[in-house]
Amino acid sequence: MNKFKAFLKKKDIEISVKRYLIDALGAMAQGLFCSLLIGTIINTIGTQFHISFLTATVATIAGTDYTVGGLATAMSGPAMAVAIGYALKCPPLVLFSLITVGFASNALGGAGGPLAVLFVAIIASEVGKAISKETKVDILVTPLVTIGVGILLSAWWAPALGAAAMKVGTLIMWATELQPFLMGIVVSVLVGVALTLPISSAAICAALGLTGLAGGAAVAGCCAQMIGFAVMSFKENKWGGLVSQGIGTSMLQMGNIVKNPRIWIAPILTSAITGPLATCVFKLQMNGAAVSSGMGTCGLVGQIGVYTGWVNDIANGLKTSITSWDWIGLIMISFILPAILTPIFNQIARKLGWVKDGDMKLS
Repeated sequence: MNKFKAFLKKKDIEISVKRYLIDALGAMAQGLFCSLLIGTIINTIGTQFHISFLTATVATIAGTDYTVGGLATAMSGPAMAVAIGYALKCPPLVLFSLITVGFASNALGGAGGPLAVLFVAIIASEVGKAISKETKVDILVTPLVTIGVGILLSAWWAPALGAAAMKVGTLIMWATELQPFLMGIVVSVLVGVALTLPISSAAICAALGLTGLAGGAAVAGCCAQMIGFAVMSFKENKWGGLVSQGIGTSMLQMGNIVKNPRIWIAPILTSAITGPLATCVFKLQMNGAAVSSGMGTCGLVGQIGVYTGWVNDIANGLKTSITSWDWIGLIMISFILPAILTPIFNQIARKLGWVKDGDMKLS
Protein backbone atom coordinates (compact mmCIF):
# COMPACT_ATOMS: atom_id res chain seq x y z
CA MET A 1 0.00 0.00 0.00
CA ASN A 2 2.82 2.41 0.85
CA LYS A 3 4.45 1.72 -2.51
CA PHE A 4 1.16 2.41 -4.29
CA LYS A 5 0.72 5.70 -2.41
CA ALA A 6 4.28 6.66 -3.27
CA PHE A 7 3.62 5.86 -6.93
CA LEU A 8 0.49 8.04 -6.95
CA LYS A 9 2.41 10.86 -5.32
CA LYS A 10 5.24 10.55 -7.86
CA LYS A 11 2.71 10.72 -10.68
CA ASP A 12 0.81 13.61 -9.06
CA ILE A 13 -2.39 11.55 -9.01
CA GLU A 14 -4.53 13.00 -6.23
CA ILE A 15 -7.85 11.25 -5.72
CA SER A 16 -9.88 13.98 -4.05
CA VAL A 17 -13.07 16.00 -4.33
CA LYS A 18 -11.04 19.18 -4.78
CA ARG A 19 -9.02 17.82 -7.68
CA TYR A 20 -11.95 16.30 -9.56
CA LEU A 21 -15.03 18.38 -8.66
CA ILE A 22 -13.41 21.76 -8.18
CA ASP A 23 -10.22 21.94 -10.24
CA ALA A 24 -11.36 19.73 -13.13
CA LEU A 25 -14.92 21.06 -13.25
CA GLY A 26 -13.76 24.66 -13.14
CA ALA A 27 -11.25 24.05 -15.92
CA MET A 28 -13.89 22.32 -18.01
CA ALA A 29 -16.02 25.46 -17.84
CA GLN A 30 -13.08 27.49 -19.14
CA GLY A 31 -12.68 25.04 -22.02
CA LEU A 32 -16.37 25.45 -22.81
CA PHE A 33 -16.02 29.22 -22.65
CA CYS A 34 -13.10 29.23 -25.09
CA SER A 35 -14.92 27.06 -27.63
CA LEU A 36 -18.70 26.72 -27.51
CA LEU A 37 -19.41 30.05 -25.82
CA ILE A 38 -16.96 32.13 -27.84
CA GLY A 39 -18.20 30.47 -31.02
CA THR A 40 -21.78 31.34 -30.13
CA ILE A 41 -20.83 34.95 -29.41
CA ILE A 42 -18.91 35.24 -32.70
CA ASN A 43 -21.89 33.86 -34.63
CA THR A 44 -24.27 36.24 -32.86
CA ILE A 45 -22.07 39.27 -33.56
CA GLY A 46 -21.68 38.28 -37.19
CA THR A 47 -25.42 37.77 -37.68
CA GLN A 48 -26.60 40.87 -35.83
CA PHE A 49 -24.05 43.28 -37.30
CA HIS A 50 -24.03 41.66 -40.74
CA ILE A 51 -20.29 41.04 -40.74
CA SER A 52 -19.77 38.92 -43.83
CA PHE A 53 -16.47 37.41 -42.69
CA LEU A 54 -18.12 36.03 -39.56
CA THR A 55 -21.17 34.64 -41.34
CA ALA A 56 -19.42 33.20 -44.40
CA THR A 57 -18.44 29.56 -44.69
CA VAL A 58 -14.71 29.27 -44.09
CA ALA A 59 -14.47 25.48 -44.19
CA THR A 60 -16.51 22.52 -45.36
CA ILE A 61 -15.80 19.24 -43.57
CA ALA A 62 -17.61 16.01 -44.42
CA GLY A 63 -20.33 18.00 -46.15
CA THR A 64 -20.88 20.34 -43.20
CA ASP A 65 -20.27 24.08 -43.64
CA TYR A 66 -18.53 25.94 -40.82
CA THR A 67 -18.26 29.63 -40.04
CA VAL A 68 -15.50 31.01 -37.80
CA GLY A 69 -17.79 30.64 -34.79
CA GLY A 70 -18.90 27.22 -36.00
CA LEU A 71 -15.32 25.97 -35.98
CA ALA A 72 -14.86 27.20 -32.41
CA THR A 73 -18.10 25.54 -31.33
CA ALA A 74 -17.15 22.25 -32.99
CA MET A 75 -14.01 22.07 -30.85
CA SER A 76 -15.86 22.16 -27.51
CA GLY A 77 -15.14 18.49 -26.73
CA PRO A 78 -11.36 18.70 -27.25
CA ALA A 79 -11.24 22.08 -25.49
CA MET A 80 -12.99 20.71 -22.39
CA ALA A 81 -10.82 17.59 -22.23
CA VAL A 82 -7.54 19.49 -22.62
CA ALA A 83 -8.66 22.00 -19.98
CA ILE A 84 -9.40 19.14 -17.59
CA GLY A 85 -6.02 17.56 -18.35
CA TYR A 86 -4.30 20.88 -17.69
CA ALA A 87 -6.06 21.15 -14.31
CA LEU A 88 -4.95 17.61 -13.47
CA LYS A 89 -1.36 18.54 -14.38
CA CYS A 90 -0.98 16.03 -17.20
CA PRO A 91 2.39 15.71 -18.96
CA PRO A 92 2.45 16.88 -22.62
CA LEU A 93 1.84 13.54 -24.34
CA VAL A 94 -1.19 12.85 -22.17
CA LEU A 95 -2.50 16.39 -22.54
CA PHE A 96 -2.32 16.34 -26.32
CA SER A 97 -3.87 12.87 -26.50
CA LEU A 98 -6.92 14.22 -24.68
CA ILE A 99 -7.87 16.14 -27.82
CA THR A 100 -9.06 12.87 -29.36
CA VAL A 101 -10.62 11.69 -26.09
CA GLY A 102 -12.60 14.90 -25.71
CA PHE A 103 -13.88 14.79 -29.26
CA ALA A 104 -15.04 11.17 -28.88
CA SER A 105 -16.72 11.53 -25.48
CA ASN A 106 -18.48 14.78 -26.41
CA ALA A 107 -19.72 13.39 -29.73
CA LEU A 108 -20.91 10.09 -28.25
CA GLY A 109 -22.47 11.84 -25.24
CA GLY A 110 -24.84 13.77 -27.47
CA ALA A 111 -26.51 16.80 -25.87
CA GLY A 112 -25.17 15.67 -22.49
CA GLY A 113 -21.64 15.51 -23.85
CA PRO A 114 -20.01 17.81 -21.27
CA LEU A 115 -20.78 15.40 -18.42
CA ALA A 116 -19.36 12.51 -20.44
CA VAL A 117 -16.22 14.54 -21.18
CA LEU A 118 -15.76 15.28 -17.47
CA PHE A 119 -15.83 11.64 -16.39
CA VAL A 120 -13.97 10.13 -19.34
CA ALA A 121 -11.26 12.82 -19.50
CA ILE A 122 -10.53 12.51 -15.77
CA ILE A 123 -9.99 8.75 -15.96
CA ALA A 124 -8.05 8.89 -19.24
CA SER A 125 -5.86 11.64 -17.78
CA GLU A 126 -5.02 9.71 -14.64
CA VAL A 127 -4.33 6.46 -16.53
CA GLY A 128 -2.16 8.37 -18.97
CA LYS A 129 -0.24 10.01 -16.13
CA ALA A 130 0.30 6.61 -14.51
CA ILE A 131 1.84 5.10 -17.66
CA SER A 132 3.75 8.22 -18.71
CA LYS A 133 7.53 7.74 -18.88
CA GLU A 134 7.28 4.19 -17.57
CA THR A 135 8.59 2.66 -20.81
CA LYS A 136 11.44 3.34 -23.22
CA VAL A 137 8.95 3.99 -26.02
CA ASP A 138 6.92 6.56 -24.11
CA ILE A 139 6.11 8.55 -27.23
CA LEU A 140 4.13 5.56 -28.51
CA VAL A 141 2.81 3.94 -25.35
CA THR A 142 1.47 7.02 -23.55
CA PRO A 143 -0.72 8.33 -26.43
CA LEU A 144 -1.88 4.80 -27.26
CA VAL A 145 -2.93 4.08 -23.67
CA THR A 146 -4.51 7.50 -23.07
CA ILE A 147 -6.46 7.51 -26.33
CA GLY A 148 -7.31 3.81 -26.06
CA VAL A 149 -8.74 4.15 -22.56
CA GLY A 150 -10.55 7.34 -23.54
CA ILE A 151 -12.13 5.85 -26.66
CA LEU A 152 -13.18 2.65 -24.89
CA LEU A 153 -14.75 4.56 -22.00
CA SER A 154 -16.41 6.96 -24.45
CA ALA A 155 -17.99 4.07 -26.35
CA TRP A 156 -19.01 2.38 -23.09
CA TRP A 157 -20.05 5.27 -20.86
CA ALA A 158 -20.62 8.42 -22.91
CA PRO A 159 -24.05 7.58 -24.39
CA ALA A 160 -25.40 6.57 -20.97
CA LEU A 161 -23.87 9.54 -19.15
CA GLY A 162 -25.10 11.93 -21.81
CA ALA A 163 -28.60 10.46 -21.70
CA ALA A 164 -28.68 10.59 -17.89
CA ALA A 165 -27.55 14.22 -17.84
CA MET A 166 -30.18 15.20 -20.36
CA LYS A 167 -32.90 13.36 -18.44
CA VAL A 168 -31.99 15.23 -15.27
CA GLY A 169 -31.85 18.51 -17.16
CA THR A 170 -35.14 17.78 -18.90
CA LEU A 171 -36.73 16.88 -15.54
CA ILE A 172 -35.57 20.19 -14.03
CA MET A 173 -36.86 22.15 -17.03
CA TRP A 174 -40.16 20.23 -17.01
CA ALA A 175 -40.59 20.86 -13.28
CA THR A 176 -39.85 24.56 -13.80
CA GLU A 177 -42.50 24.77 -16.52
CA LEU A 178 -44.97 22.94 -14.24
CA GLN A 179 -44.12 24.80 -11.02
CA PRO A 180 -42.38 28.02 -12.12
CA PHE A 181 -42.65 29.69 -8.70
CA LEU A 182 -41.22 26.90 -6.55
CA MET A 183 -38.65 25.72 -9.08
CA GLY A 184 -37.75 29.31 -9.87
CA ILE A 185 -36.63 29.63 -6.26
CA VAL A 186 -34.87 26.25 -6.14
CA VAL A 187 -32.94 26.62 -9.41
CA SER A 188 -32.03 30.25 -8.81
CA VAL A 189 -30.73 29.65 -5.28
CA LEU A 190 -28.83 26.44 -6.04
CA VAL A 191 -27.15 27.62 -9.25
CA GLY A 192 -26.34 30.98 -7.64
CA VAL A 193 -24.73 29.24 -4.67
CA ALA A 194 -22.77 27.00 -7.05
CA LEU A 195 -21.51 30.10 -8.86
CA THR A 196 -19.97 31.51 -5.67
CA LEU A 197 -18.65 28.17 -4.43
CA PRO A 198 -15.31 27.00 -5.88
CA ILE A 199 -17.13 24.77 -8.35
CA SER A 200 -18.42 25.64 -11.79
CA SER A 201 -22.08 26.59 -12.14
CA ALA A 202 -21.43 27.06 -15.87
CA ALA A 203 -20.17 23.49 -16.25
CA ILE A 204 -23.13 22.16 -14.25
CA CYS A 205 -25.63 24.01 -16.45
CA ALA A 206 -23.81 22.85 -19.58
CA ALA A 207 -23.69 19.23 -18.40
CA LEU A 208 -27.43 19.26 -17.66
CA GLY A 209 -28.32 21.23 -20.79
CA LEU A 210 -30.19 23.74 -18.63
CA THR A 211 -32.12 26.17 -20.85
CA GLY A 212 -35.64 27.59 -21.10
CA LEU A 213 -37.31 28.94 -17.96
CA ALA A 214 -34.92 26.91 -15.79
CA GLY A 215 -32.03 28.59 -17.61
CA GLY A 216 -33.61 31.97 -16.95
CA ALA A 217 -33.90 31.16 -13.23
CA ALA A 218 -30.25 30.06 -13.23
CA VAL A 219 -29.22 33.37 -14.80
CA ALA A 220 -31.22 35.18 -12.11
CA GLY A 221 -29.48 33.31 -9.30
CA CYS A 222 -26.01 33.96 -10.69
CA CYS A 223 -26.72 37.67 -11.19
CA ALA A 224 -28.07 37.96 -7.64
CA GLN A 225 -24.76 36.66 -6.32
CA MET A 226 -22.44 38.68 -8.57
CA ILE A 227 -24.23 42.03 -8.65
CA GLY A 228 -25.37 41.54 -5.06
CA PHE A 229 -21.89 41.06 -3.61
CA ALA A 230 -20.46 43.76 -5.88
CA VAL A 231 -22.95 46.40 -4.72
CA MET A 232 -23.27 45.53 -1.04
CA SER A 233 -19.49 45.39 -0.59
CA PHE A 234 -18.87 48.66 -2.46
CA LYS A 235 -18.05 50.50 0.78
CA GLU A 236 -15.16 48.12 1.42
CA ASN A 237 -13.97 47.37 -2.11
CA LYS A 238 -14.87 50.50 -4.12
CA TRP A 239 -14.85 50.46 -7.92
CA GLY A 240 -12.27 47.73 -8.28
CA GLY A 241 -14.43 45.36 -6.26
CA LEU A 242 -17.54 46.41 -8.14
CA VAL A 243 -15.99 45.48 -11.46
CA SER A 244 -14.12 42.34 -10.32
CA GLN A 245 -17.23 40.87 -8.70
CA GLY A 246 -19.92 42.37 -10.94
CA ILE A 247 -18.50 41.23 -14.26
CA GLY A 248 -15.86 38.86 -12.90
CA THR A 249 -16.97 36.44 -10.21
CA SER A 250 -18.52 36.45 -6.74
CA MET A 251 -16.22 33.53 -5.95
CA LEU A 252 -13.77 36.19 -4.74
CA GLN A 253 -15.88 36.39 -1.58
CA MET A 254 -15.46 32.69 -0.75
CA GLY A 255 -12.71 33.34 1.79
CA ASN A 256 -14.88 35.90 3.57
CA ILE A 257 -17.88 33.54 3.49
CA VAL A 258 -15.81 30.90 5.28
CA LYS A 259 -14.97 33.47 7.97
CA ASN A 260 -18.55 34.71 8.29
CA PRO A 261 -21.19 32.66 6.40
CA ARG A 262 -23.87 35.21 7.26
CA ILE A 263 -22.63 37.60 4.57
CA TRP A 264 -24.10 35.09 2.12
CA ILE A 265 -27.66 35.55 3.42
CA ALA A 266 -28.44 38.71 1.43
CA PRO A 267 -27.56 37.47 -2.07
CA ILE A 268 -29.21 34.09 -1.41
CA LEU A 269 -32.45 35.78 -0.31
CA THR A 270 -32.24 38.01 -3.37
CA SER A 271 -31.90 35.00 -5.66
CA ALA A 272 -34.95 33.42 -3.96
CA ILE A 273 -36.92 36.49 -5.06
CA THR A 274 -35.49 37.18 -8.52
CA GLY A 275 -35.72 33.50 -9.53
CA PRO A 276 -39.53 33.24 -9.39
CA LEU A 277 -39.87 36.78 -10.75
CA ALA A 278 -37.85 35.64 -13.76
CA THR A 279 -40.00 32.53 -14.30
CA CYS A 280 -43.46 33.81 -13.32
CA VAL A 281 -43.49 37.54 -14.13
CA PHE A 282 -40.96 38.16 -16.88
CA LYS A 283 -41.05 34.64 -18.37
CA LEU A 284 -37.29 34.98 -18.86
CA GLN A 285 -35.90 32.11 -20.90
CA MET A 286 -32.26 31.36 -21.62
CA ASN A 287 -32.31 29.55 -24.96
CA GLY A 288 -28.74 30.22 -26.01
CA ALA A 289 -25.84 27.89 -25.14
CA ALA A 290 -26.66 26.09 -21.86
CA VAL A 291 -23.30 27.08 -20.39
CA SER A 292 -24.50 30.71 -20.41
CA SER A 293 -27.15 29.85 -17.81
CA GLY A 294 -24.45 29.47 -15.18
CA MET A 295 -22.36 32.53 -16.08
CA GLY A 296 -24.52 35.38 -14.72
CA THR A 297 -22.97 38.76 -15.49
CA CYS A 298 -19.46 37.33 -15.96
CA GLY A 299 -18.39 39.15 -19.11
CA LEU A 300 -22.15 39.69 -19.63
CA VAL A 301 -22.21 36.11 -20.97
CA GLY A 302 -25.56 35.31 -19.33
CA GLN A 303 -27.19 38.33 -20.96
CA ILE A 304 -25.59 37.56 -24.33
CA GLY A 305 -26.91 34.00 -23.99
CA VAL A 306 -30.46 35.24 -23.37
CA TYR A 307 -30.22 37.58 -26.36
CA THR A 308 -28.81 34.79 -28.54
CA GLY A 309 -31.75 32.65 -27.49
CA TRP A 310 -34.18 35.36 -28.56
CA VAL A 311 -32.50 35.57 -31.95
CA ASN A 312 -32.57 31.79 -32.36
CA ASP A 313 -36.23 31.62 -31.37
CA ILE A 314 -37.12 34.27 -33.95
CA ALA A 315 -35.16 32.41 -36.63
CA ASN A 316 -36.97 29.16 -35.72
CA GLY A 317 -40.38 30.78 -35.69
CA LEU A 318 -40.86 30.32 -31.94
CA LYS A 319 -40.84 34.07 -31.30
CA THR A 320 -42.04 36.92 -33.48
CA SER A 321 -39.85 39.73 -32.14
CA ILE A 322 -37.83 40.99 -29.17
CA THR A 323 -40.20 43.13 -27.12
CA SER A 324 -39.59 45.96 -24.69
CA TRP A 325 -40.90 43.65 -21.93
CA ASP A 326 -38.14 41.18 -22.79
CA TRP A 327 -35.50 43.88 -22.32
CA ILE A 328 -37.11 45.19 -19.12
CA GLY A 329 -37.17 41.69 -17.66
CA LEU A 330 -33.55 40.99 -18.56
CA ILE A 331 -32.29 44.30 -17.14
CA MET A 332 -34.41 44.08 -13.98
CA ILE A 333 -33.44 40.49 -13.19
CA SER A 334 -29.77 40.85 -14.14
CA PHE A 335 -28.90 44.23 -12.66
CA ILE A 336 -31.52 46.44 -11.04
CA LEU A 337 -33.23 44.07 -8.60
CA PRO A 338 -29.99 42.50 -7.30
CA ALA A 339 -28.49 45.98 -6.86
CA ILE A 340 -31.53 47.10 -4.83
CA LEU A 341 -32.57 44.02 -2.86
CA THR A 342 -29.18 42.70 -1.74
CA PRO A 343 -28.06 45.87 0.09
CA ILE A 344 -31.47 46.03 1.80
CA PHE A 345 -31.16 42.47 3.11
CA ASN A 346 -27.54 43.13 4.03
CA GLN A 347 -28.54 46.22 6.02
CA ILE A 348 -31.00 44.10 8.01
CA ALA A 349 -28.23 41.59 8.70
CA ARG A 350 -26.01 44.45 9.87
CA LYS A 351 -28.68 45.71 12.27
CA LEU A 352 -28.97 42.20 13.69
CA GLY A 353 -25.21 42.19 14.27
CA TRP A 354 -24.62 39.36 11.82
CA VAL A 355 -22.49 41.39 9.41
CA LYS A 356 -19.92 44.03 10.34
CA ASP A 357 -17.68 46.48 8.50
CA GLY A 358 -14.78 44.75 6.81
CA ASP A 359 -16.49 41.34 6.57
CA MET A 360 -16.54 41.57 2.77
CA LYS A 361 -13.19 43.25 2.24
CA LEU A 362 -11.26 41.64 -0.60
CA SER A 363 -7.56 41.15 0.01
